[in-house]
Amino acid sequence: MKIGIVGLGFVGLSLSSVLASKGYEVIGIDNDIKKSEKISKGKLPFFEPDLEKTLKNGLRKKLTISNNFSLIEVCDIIFVTVGTPQKLNGTIELSIIKKAVKEIGKVIKKSKKNQIIFIKSTVIPGTLLNVILPIIEKESSKKNGRGFELISNPEFLQESRAIQDTKFPHAVVLGGYKNKNMQKAKNFFSKLHSKTPIIITNHQTAEMVKYANNSFLATKISFINQLSNICQNIPGSNIDDIAKIIGLDPRIGGKFLNAGPGYGGSCLPKDMKALIKFASDVGINPALLNAVEKINENQINEIILLITKEIGIISSKHITILGTAFKPNTDDVRESISIELIKKLLNKKAKITIYDPKATENTKNIFGDKIIYSKSLIDALNGSQCAIIMTQWKEFENLNNIIIKKMKKKIIIDCRRILAGSKLNAKYYALGIGK
Repeated sequence: MKIGIVGLGFVGLSLSSVLASKGYEVIGIDNDIKKSEKISKGKLPFFEPDLEKTLKNGLRKKLTISNNFSLIEVCDIIFVTVGTPQKLNGTIELSIIKKAVKEIGKVIKKSKKNQIIFIKSTVIPGTLLNVILPIIEKESSKKNGRGFELISNPEFLQESRAIQDTKFPHAVVLGGYKNKNMQKAKNFFSKLHSKTPIIITNHQTAEMVKYANNSFLATKISFINQLSNICQNIPGSNIDDIAKIIGLDPRIGGKFLNAGPGYGGSCLPKDMKALIKFASDVGINPALLNAVEKINENQINEIILLITKEIGIISSKHITILGTAFKPNTDDVRESISIELIKKLLNKKAKITIYDPKATENTKNIFGDKIIYSKSLIDALNGSQCAIIMTQWKEFENLNNIIIKKMKKKIIIDCRRILAGSKLNAKYYALGIGK
């Protein structure tokens, strides 16, 4: 069996690497020539734990990387994993996926195989049948079910654990028609993930599942952050203890109950906005989703209130931001709350120094010479009048009285409660723990 994967971003590169490392013959396609060349040499265009090792293992076996779409003509299965970025009005941008499936249609026109095309890109309900399918049928001169089969196959990967999630997904969702090709698709995934539930549904439901999944996770985060803000004003209360206890209830579960500065990244904010816009378009007022988004947007103000409470006027004050990646073990700063905080502090004329173990270069691409970039934790605190822990990097647990000696004013605001319980010679505030 030969597998083609179109789009070598976070999802596509992880999938290509894992499948090839398992012995499948994989052709990874990306129209970015420089990116393709870099990947073919075993180098990553972004940081993701365990991905480089898995990629190199795949390249040693049966992984081919190219920008030549014609190579997928020989593939039995094709995965589409290109991006669907967000427009200013919240809708998703379909130009990239339209271009990709147009090229796929042209290529499979020449193929004698009955190819299965899986769409893993996140798209709103109706996109496969109303947008993608007509393009493929027009370009290939074939009909769905005869010559090829179009199936929705949403992904649920988490950044910083993409390889684990690719190997062991919590579920496989297949959206399409119940026919022989769907059975082939089910057989493929059954062999690949023998212990994973496989759910077969229609195209629209499978498309909706990804939005339902991410909007629920966002809701849990905003819920616990709302509680965190309440705890902040109750002396002695601790949001982590509350989260741990309610998380033991099997109806609730403990995951995504880590209070903090708000959710970010490439998925949750984008998918929330897209679902809110889609709901409005189909005549529904998504009051709960709007509230979840508003709570997330307001969370940053809680941090600024704490800063102002301690240092007064922010203008000209030297503030250190520890962590700019939206979560640990990634270099991704897309929709990072830390980035938004820096923007707001710069608007207030603060002097900003940042330190992040992995995301410094991506942060430089946003701010250039407007802020200072430190290469170590101790350097980042030199002369600082306030340090704010934004990302839960393991390294930040090492912050101690020796390291904070260089601070001009020893004020620490810990948005992740990494240092809660530590005996620091500083004014210490942990978001969600009442004083």
